[in-house]
Amino acid sequence: MVNVEIGRNEAGQRLDRFLKKYLVNAPLSYIYRAIRKDVKVNGKRRPQDAVLSEGDVVSLYLADEEVERLTAKPERKKAKRQFQIAYEDDNIIAVEKPYGLLTHGDRTEKKNHLANQVVDYLIETGAYSPRTEKTFVPAPVNRLDRNTTGLVLFGKNAMAVKELNEAIRERTSVSKFYLTVVAGEMKKPLVLKDRMRKDREKNVVSLLSGPSEDGKDMETVAGPVLTGNGFTLAEVEILTGRTHQIRVQLAGAGYPLIGDPKYGDRAVNRRAGDDFGLRAQLLHAYRLKFGQLGGELSYLSGLEIKSELPEEFRRICGLIFGDDAVEI
Repeated sequence: MVNVEIGRNEAGQRLDRFLKKYLVNAPLSYIYRAIRKDVKVNGKRRPQDAVLSEGDVVSLYLADEEVERLTAKPERKKAKRQFQIAYEDDNIIAVEKPYGLLTHGDRTEKKNHLANQVVDYLIETGAYSPRTEKTFVPAPVNRLDRNTTGLVLFGKNAMAVKELNEAIRERTSVSKFYLTVVAGEMKKPLVLKDRMRKDREKNVVSLLSGPSEDGKDMETVAGPVLTGNGFTLAEVEILTGRTHQIRVQLAGAGYPLIGDPKYGDRAVNRRAGDDFGLRAQLLHAYRLKFGQLGGELSYLSGLEIKSELPEEFRRICGLIFGDDAVEI
């Protein structure tokens, strides 16, 4: 028998979800069979949806060797650090993701992505210890596409991840702002409200025309910062967080991101490539602003975190907008 005491970072989880993370090598059928036959909480059988509290003891009536096999994690190589730190305290860390780096791993890259790099940094600094944590791993609460740069926010403990996710879902507690360069000279702010559908196989989003109950809502606010030479440096706030939201909505409004291979204008992209050496869209998550927060993260209320423009973004803005771009 193996006893596992539930700590603060494990509390609040359903029993089945905790066991899926703890017995990481066990198939789901094994997990649910074990809950029926081989698992007790505080000495009693509990249903799979029982919510665990700090201090609870989960007893696994399994051989020690079996538990060791089911909990064994493959040793992974340390990921080379590519990010900069914009803000950090005991509960959260905001980092600046560079161009070309995935936020999470996928089938093409399982090791060297931002989430692993941040976890390695937190292990180095002692802010996170995988040896003492049973299931929790620090995680990002917002995501940027591979070719989008800028601020990604991580919770360093389960409380922070939970409260940040709740704040982002409320839409008014964490405001996310981007800078981008689009084709066309934007004269006034835009409020864009659309419905979208995603083709998962092609990883492409399309806007739905006319009234429809299908798809998901998207809402974006964009306004000009600088205009000139047929282009606009725009500040964009996203009020929802959909895949490719900024790119597809601005393209649909007649202001495609320059360099965007999926939703951009091919003729404009050729011109931007020839004139400025641009090979991908310029999209930078440059500002996070916290509204009124409750709970243990209330001390963040009113905090604003900023990230400077990448050198390539600034260089191209200088070529397009001249001296006006110096103060960006």
